[in-house]
Amino acid sequence: MELRARSLWLLTEPLHAVTYFDEECRGLGKALGLKGFWMGYFASRTAPLGAVEPSLATAVLGVFAPGMVARALPAAWSTVSPAHVLDERARRAADALRRIHPGLDATAAELSGPLLTVVENAPTLARPLFAANRVLCDHADPVARLWQLSTAVREFRGDAHLAVLAGEELDGCEALVLAVAAGHVPKDTMRQDRGWSEEDWAAATDRLRSRGLVDERGDATDRGRRERTRIEEETDRLTEQLLRPLTSPATDRLLEGLEDVVRRILAADVLPFPNPIGLPHPDEDRSRDQSD
Repeated sequence: MELRARSLWLLTEPLHAVTYFDEECRGLGKALGLKGFWMGYFASRTAPLGAVEPSLATAVLGVFAPGMVARALPAAWSTVSPAHVLDERARRAADALRRIHPGLDATAAELSGPLLTVVENAPTLARPLFAANRVLCDHADPVARLWQLSTAVREFRGDAHLAVLAGEELDGCEALVLAVAAGHVPKDTMRQDRGWSEEDWAAATDRLRSRGLVDERGDATDRGRRERTRIEEETDRLTEQLLRPLTSPATDRLLEGLEDVVRRILAADVLPFPNPIGLPHPDEDRSRDQSD
């Protein structure tokens, strides 16, 4: 079941991720009168929680530097309401998916049925972003509904991932340094993408080195790679309960249907590989699973 849970992530994350990489979606912040992509990102990602303050946003997002979040929030809420942000992000995401897959309306309802069963039956305890997104899955537009359901699924996994990092006593910067060291995210841009200073990054690297997780060059040690693998496996374990309401055949049908959509997204070259969200190419992830 954990392998299927990982497949669910690989096949819902690309649907969600058009909101970060499609050009029209990336223009959300500017279109709403906000200052660039990152203010739009923090507003749209946290809008399901309401007009949150930066301290709460930093805690639930997990890996962004507090100062980076504080430059966007709460200033964004003086320009636009969370409700307006939510309407616009769903509309733009649905438009992006239709451009990629013009026939998606015909299959969106079929995919949304089992996804809704998954989302409605999932626990919300200690899963703030999932809980906030779950109540948004009633879009009349079938493609927007499919995107929102995929978003709820990915935020469930994201909440679980942060719980695992906390359990391993890794803070946000340390988690990123380890992910870079193990080759899960791009080395050249990750620090800047998440707002950490060179001093923050160096200090986090030193702390990981003292734990034997990275070496003198900043690469993951064998112990560090095992730790990073354990983090992914534990995240998969915490996420597998999403699929419990579905029968095995229903799960297979859902994954097969999502795979067709994702194949089109990948063919459209909307998502870069490697990418800062840590999404591996599905073929690469399958190869890694088989070799492990």
